[in-house]
Amino acid sequence: MVVTAYEADLFERSRGRLEAIAYRLLGSAGDAEDAVQDAYLRWHAADRALIEVPEAWLTKVLTNLCLNQLTSARARRETYVGQWLPEPVLAGDPMLGPADTVEQRESVSIAMLTVMERLSPNERVVYVLREAFGHSHREIAAILELTESNCQQLYRRAKQHVGAEKSRIEVDSAAARKVVEEFLAAVLSGDTEPLIRLLTADAVSIADGGSTVPARRTPVIGALAIARYLRDIFRSTPAKVAYVGGEPTFYAVEVNGDPAMLVEVAGRVYGIFALNATPEGVVAINIQVNPDKLERLARQWAASAPHQPLTGSW
Repeated sequence: MVVTAYEADLFERSRGRLEAIAYRLLGSAGDAEDAVQDAYLRWHAADRALIEVPEAWLTKVLTNLCLNQLTSARARRETYVGQWLPEPVLAGDPMLGPADTVEQRESVSIAMLTVMERLSPNERVVYVLREAFGHSHREIAAILELTESNCQQLYRRAKQHVGAEKSRIEVDSAAARKVVEEFLAAVLSGDTEPLIRLLTADAVSIADGGSTVPARRTPVIGALAIARYLRDIFRSTPAKVAYVGGEPTFYAVEVNGDPAMLVEVAGRVYGIFALNATPEGVVAINIQVNPDKLERLARQWAASAPHQPLTGSW
């Protein structure tokens, strides 16, 4: 059916919200864009005269598309090379969606997107729609075609799964830059003590290189182990310089609401070190070097140039 200008505009006004839902459900900006495009095709093919509440209809269609992807994603995770981390997104990206409440901001953090991988697909849908988008259990029940009490049970289980996570501190741009500056100074010092002071005793570091970039395939646990691991990574050698293609330049950024260090080599984004900072210290360092998961971020980074690098060299 031919889409009128009004109907096309109606969908475009919903696109940002749909992408934000899909990103939280899938942990991938690329997959989220694909899901929203598929939702548009369903919108294009539907008898829109019969759709009473377009926003509710689109949310339901998108959710079902994401549920299908989550089911297949679980199978892909089993064959994924090394550790899996969500795709990082730079501050200001509309994919992050609403950020008016603590719950909305927390729902898109790297830590939360990672822990939500433990949830069942239905638990994840209920949690995201309830926490980040304020849907009632009745509305969610209609979307999932479940009873309202069933949705309430799913929500309670999801809250139990994610409730044990340490709450991060919320920082402004200046405070985030300071966290990253301290981190960079510590890793470049060649000493483990400065890093140990920044980390909690039970800190965890996870690196995602996919099948393309070599990265440690198991988490590094504990402040001392992480300090030694990062000291070795940031110890410059001619072989390392040759492998990555040049000397890296470091920048302070924010991804998914967390302070992060962006590593650029020869004008391209090589990696992101996202720091999960809590009142007790940095509890997690999530290292993303899988180039497939840096494409969107790299495009936005290039579009917002020039940038001021941090002081410090490899």
